[in-house]
Amino acid sequence: MTGTAPAAAPGPQSAPGDGPAGDQITHADGRVELAEGAIPDGGRYTNDDLRPVPLAQRRWTTYNFAAVWIGMAHNIPSWLLASGLVALGMDWKQAVFTIALANVIVLLPMLLTGHAGPKYGIPFPVFARASFGVRGANLPAMIRAAVACCWFGIQTWIGGQGIFILLGKMFGGWKDAAQIGGQPWTLWVCFVLFWALELAIIYRGMEALRRFENWAAPFVIVGAFVLLIWMAVKAGGFGPLLDQPSELGWGAEFWPVFFPALMGMIAFWSTLSLNIPDFTRFGAGQRAQVWGQSLGLPTTMTLFALLSVFVTAGSQAVYGATIWDPVELAAKTDNVFGLLFALITVLVATISVNIAANVVSPAYDLANLAPRFISFRTGALVTGVVGVVIMPWKLTETPELYIYTWLGTVGGLLGTVAGILIADYWLLRRTRLLVADLYREGGSYWYGSGWNWRALAAFAAGGLLAVGGSWSAPGKGPFPADGLIPLLKPLADYGWAVGMASSLLLYVALTRAVPPQSPVAEPPDGSVAEPQRPAAGEGAAGGR
Repeated sequence: MTGTAPAAAPGPQSAPGDGPAGDQITHADGRVELAEGAIPDGGRYTNDDLRPVPLAQRRWTTYNFAAVWIGMAHNIPSWLLASGLVALGMDWKQAVFTIALANVIVLLPMLLTGHAGPKYGIPFPVFARASFGVRGANLPAMIRAAVACCWFGIQTWIGGQGIFILLGKMFGGWKDAAQIGGQPWTLWVCFVLFWALELAIIYRGMEALRRFENWAAPFVIVGAFVLLIWMAVKAGGFGPLLDQPSELGWGAEFWPVFFPALMGMIAFWSTLSLNIPDFTRFGAGQRAQVWGQSLGLPTTMTLFALLSVFVTAGSQAVYGATIWDPVELAAKTDNVFGLLFALITVLVATISVNIAANVVSPAYDLANLAPRFISFRTGALVTGVVGVVIMPWKLTETPELYIYTWLGTVGGLLGTVAGILIADYWLLRRTRLLVADLYREGGSYWYGSGWNWRALAAFAAGGLLAVGGSWSAPGKGPFPADGLIPLLKPLADYGWAVGMASSLLLYVALTRAVPPQSPVAEPPDGSVAEPQRPAAGEGAAGGR
């Protein structure tokens, strides 16, 4: 089946053949869409939310992507990243350098995996089917969903707690209410109301998210600058904010903190480096997503890091102690207007990142698990419930737990998945996919009963190398001081990089050594050719 492109996008080229390759149309700008009827309704591996976004609906601009990143970067947990580095002994220059370098590094896999979004209009779990298999994609999707649910719980608790603290300053007796489950009932009310508000916004869909991010982004920036100015006034100028010395120096004490901290900073956005196609699939083109992300992520994270470390250093100068939580710091003011402004800023900042980074992805991931029964909205509601049940807020109790244990472990696993996705899409397939086959049994991405053992083996080996040596200082975390596997302990501080590099190399080696029985041909003219159908031993009938 072939088709024609809309008049707004001239120059389509349907691929040769009458099979799946002929079901898709390549436009002059490189974007691909499927002909009508290419994906049958009611299939086991599709629903309306997982289908490719039609070309006419891919209209996110550079500003939309930049606004999403500005909204996501300016939030309390990312503030805690920078202020946590100061609490670990870095000065403001060391902390900002660490965060800026980390975000430049993580931008590269973000752009590489994001490429499939504007080109094919597919979300992350469908994109992962090309490498892991139509069924096997549920493994990386569920890992990403589990991480997102934990983050949703962390963010929602932080947001509810922020509201509780600030309202406690405005209304006497608020914090002294009767306790339920070890916490004042007023805190539970703040938490539940905040949780419900988040789900109400995401329930309205991605277009509502785009509109919310457009105005939330600049508001949060203003709020951060207000906090900086207030702290500078309290400290008697910017001098005390800049003069706080490093406890580590630039010698032997600095590097053992720097490298695991760098991996933690990368791990903070390694989640989005996987599921960024969930957003870029709405992009008006590659230029929009590349420029939007390049302008939005490294610059805003670096700016926010500067604000965070200056304010945290100021808290040292003013209060004699490092206050790394901005809500706790804002609560020290007695100005009602200042408290109200801080309250609104906390609300907007936390909602902005939580619904974009921690609800969108698991909603699609859960929909991928059972497309006929779980829609995007249902997945979002399930995420909200699981995030509450997990309640992992204890992970932010100390900088060591937050940066080393939580972010370090998560980064190692997610880096492993990213390595496989990048190797498959860029090194092996050279960005060419047969989109219809991503939604059907027996096609190019069915492998052995829907699972690609090569991806599973690369994930297992890369994950073991990345997190197998995880360790904690005595009394500072859940891991043994010698590491889970002592032999791998030297690799633990570089988990994300080790996981990505090892899985990428191993996946390419396995695929070259034992090629799938249904490879996609790559003709010299650059069009997508019809796949060779599965041979005996692999494909719809099962096999290796």
